[in-house]
Amino acid sequence: MQAEKLDLKKGVDFIGNTCVFFCHDGAGNILLGKRSANCRDEHGRWDCGGGSMEFGEDFETTLRREIKEEYNVDVIETKHVATTNVIRDHDGKMTHWIATIHAVLVNPTGMKNGEPHKIDEIGWFPVDQLPEPLHSQWDRHYALVEGEITSYIK
Repeated sequence: MQAEKLDLKKGVDFIGNTCVFFCHDGAGNILLGKRSANCRDEHGRWDCGGGSMEFGEDFETTLRREIKEEYNVDVIETKHVATTNVIRDHDGKMTHWIATIHAVLVNPTGMKNGEPHKIDEIGWFPVDQLPEPLHSQWDRHYALVEGEITSYIK
């Protein structure tokens, strides 16, 4: 007997899990990507970055893989700051994600857009001069990592 393949969508048909990362250079700059029309949601909005865990991965492995895939930078240090629910309406459908939020110090050398099909552009921005529009969860999630990121600024 052959198993039927189900077409289930993360965060819609079942609770999705994601690692959200705020990459910073230790000098008050944050690495952001502008989400393309090919992304699941939040098209045209600037986002810190994130990705779904793969089966068998721990948070650290997911962070390093996703950061390398999206931005091609090396992780120096990670700090898990919170785990939270992201429950919202997207195009008339309820979505639910469990998000682990991380402040991640990275080496900015070699930065490039590793996912041009999902990210229109990337760039470093001072925390007090962020581009707009920002991801709908920005304020909520940045408030969780702000102290960790600004603690590096001398």
